[in-house]
Amino acid sequence: MAETGAVRTGPPGALAWLPGRVPPLVADAALPAALFLVTLGPGRVADGTGFALQTALVLPLVWRRRAPRAAFGLIAAAALVQWRLGVQLPADAALLVALGTVTARAPYRSAWSAGLVAVAGTVLAAARWAPEGRFLASAAAMTAAVAASALLGANARIRRAARAERLARLERDRDERERRAVEDERARIARELHDSVTHGLSVVVALADALGHARPADASAVTARIAETGRQALTDMRRALGLLQDTGPDVGPDVGTDAGPGDDRRSPPGIGQLGALCEQTEAAGLVTRLRVDGEAAGVPAAAQLTVHRLVQESLTNALRHAPEGARAEVRVSCAPGAVTVEVTDDGRPRGTGRPGSAGSGRGLAGMRERAAAFGGVLEAGPRPGGGWRVFVRLDPGGAP
Repeated sequence: MAETGAVRTGPPGALAWLPGRVPPLVADAALPAALFLVTLGPGRVADGTGFALQTALVLPLVWRRRAPRAAFGLIAAAALVQWRLGVQLPADAALLVALGTVTARAPYRSAWSAGLVAVAGTVLAAARWAPEGRFLASAAAMTAAVAASALLGANARIRRAARAERLARLERDRDERERRAVEDERARIARELHDSVTHGLSVVVALADALGHARPADASAVTARIAETGRQALTDMRRALGLLQDTGPDVGPDVGTDAGPGDDRRSPPGIGQLGALCEQTEAAGLVTRLRVDGEAAGVPAAAQLTVHRLVQESLTNALRHAPEGARAEVRVSCAPGAVTVEVTDDGRPRGTGRPGSAGSGRGLAGMRERAAAFGGVLEAGPRPGGGWRVFVRLDPGGAP
């Protein structure tokens, strides 16, 4: 995730800059070792008892992140023994470090308990070692140090919680984006299947109806057209289902298809295949004329596929709903930065066409989604005097 920056494998806090290959125990021992050396010196630790107390105060800090309450308890016990023996050591600062760790990592109840223990320790220390008449000032100063340590720990807790929440939010956003991507892909495949297979089946149904009225001499031609249309529908379906595969070889022609050498079943159709599409529709009984203005070579393949599918769905609807003898006209204009598509038919208004030709209701919705992907708004509605018109202007350069 770009927002989170580099991932740190070492311990957090002041030592987070250490390389991730350093063992965590070694990294956690760096601060106690430094504190031990800084507070160890002439006049500070006078004898073996002082050295032992010095070690007892500092050593538990090595485990402060893994067991903060236990480390604080050990240091507090060592400090109490030190107080009973009357040995004053600067290594008492280890108690502040342990308190900050408890506040940052332990439950709130433990943090409050540790804070009260530390305050009680400051009162005992001030009562025993404060100069004459300076008890309140010494106790206040040490209590302020305790409060500062607790505040630093609380701030670390808040920052860690905010970071965890941010990471959780980023993960939720990532999961949501992945879910939406899957849904969009499913919708895209559904549109491909609807636009291609539905058109092919509509043509096959129309040809099959015509076969019953065809002359024996024309029956073989109609039958061949049905077989050709069915094979093309199967090819389009294999292409759409192939989108479900991440990798793999191209889907080759099945046995029984008239695919010649080099036939690429995975290449998407475009503006160049509109002529064959119109011939297929006309063979099914809808007289169709095509006009293409401009150079289609400069239109991206994705935009050409959208144009092909828009025309295909429009002709499928016209074939379903327009009456016998209707005519359709397809106009495609390719200009720099824009492609316009217009499909019209002169049949009666919708709902008065062939019996049993009702669609699934997904056609226009899918067409609008395809147009919107290229910044277009689909206009579809009845023409004055009868018929239907579909118009859209696409911006190939505005695709996401």
